[in-house]
Amino acid sequence: MYCHSTWTIFNSIEKFKIRPTYNNKISHLRIQNTRWESTNHHHNKIITAASAAAAPQVQSLDNKDNKNIKKPVIDFTSHAHSQINSLNPPSLTFSRLIRVYRDLAKARLAALVILTTMCGYAMAPMATDLTCLFATTAGTGLCIASANTFNQLMEAPYDAQMSRTRNRVLVRKVISPLHAASFGTITGILGVGILSAMVNPLTAILGASNIVLYTCIYTPMKRVSIVNTWIGSIVGAIPPMMGWAACTNSLDLGAWVLGSILYAWQFPHFNSLAWNMRYDYTKAGYHMMVNANPALNSRVSLRYSLLLFPLCYIIPYIEMTTWWFALDSTIINSGLLLGAFRFWKNSNDKTARDLFFGSLIHLPVILALMMAHKKNWRTDNQKYDLEDISDTELKNITK
Repeated sequence: MYCHSTWTIFNSIEKFKIRPTYNNKISHLRIQNTRWESTNHHHNKIITAASAAAAPQVQSLDNKDNKNIKKPVIDFTSHAHSQINSLNPPSLTFSRLIRVYRDLAKARLAALVILTTMCGYAMAPMATDLTCLFATTAGTGLCIASANTFNQLMEAPYDAQMSRTRNRVLVRKVISPLHAASFGTITGILGVGILSAMVNPLTAILGASNIVLYTCIYTPMKRVSIVNTWIGSIVGAIPPMMGWAACTNSLDLGAWVLGSILYAWQFPHFNSLAWNMRYDYTKAGYHMMVNANPALNSRVSLRYSLLLFPLCYIIPYIEMTTWWFALDSTIINSGLLLGAFRFWKNSNDKTARDLFFGSLIHLPVILALMMAHKKNWRTDNQKYDLEDISDTELKNITK
């Protein structure tokens, strides 16, 4: 029985199967009333060429019965087309690569963190150097991108098991782990380098410490202990302190108060998010407060929502803002506290969702009010300097 050099008929004449391969993966396509199997080394030839060669092959089998044999007809359904297209990953154009890097850096989360850094800079006394502000923003953003990239590299096998993270670029293998590691390394070095060269060494040390804390302590601890939530909150508290240090080259009381506010805010924010992801966390093997002790999860959210009140009152007390901020912050914090109380009283998907979105509104508003009520540090310092000048020196200055 003679067949074409690239095809061999097996089983029966009625059923054939073409089995094209792509990158060692076999995709099965159903062909109406035919079954073919490739026997040579060129499995990636166009399927339509195979179907065109099928008819003469079948006719050559038996000239007597060839009238009863139907010509093979390939049924290219939409499902078959999708299977073929899925075998060809899209090429990484420049625009696609930018989107990949944006996803690795977690752009929306990074934007929120950069906002807290800028607030820390703005709340520091004598914050007038725009060049330093831009360098701080760029360096902090690069450090955030580095930390988030390494976090996704380490958690890619577990992200694949969770509905919220299964579409991340490393899970879908849009880029290789080596490519992502290179991006994380370059952004980390550039971020720390910019902070060191254009801002000051203290801010650079804080930026480098945050990368190490996030990737080497917080990320692996998520699979060990619920203490990871407290460690992760420290990571979120450092950026506003970096902004303050960039302006003053020191960590004064104001920096620690700003960091404490961000530290406390993260518990109602993250714990409410974790509630709706508790099953995914269990599936991926993460040790979270919401899984280990759901009552503790909501109780901690309520405690730290209450803590925001005295922390905000300290700010006008140390004369960072006027006392109007105490009044305004009370109103805003009361809204967050109400959501946390409902979540503690009756933990369900709705109360968790309300608290989470409430926290997203709370933080930008509280930071904006803080900057709006900031005291004019520059004017106050000039007044104190004039008081120390003698009358003779003052007359010479006015001349």
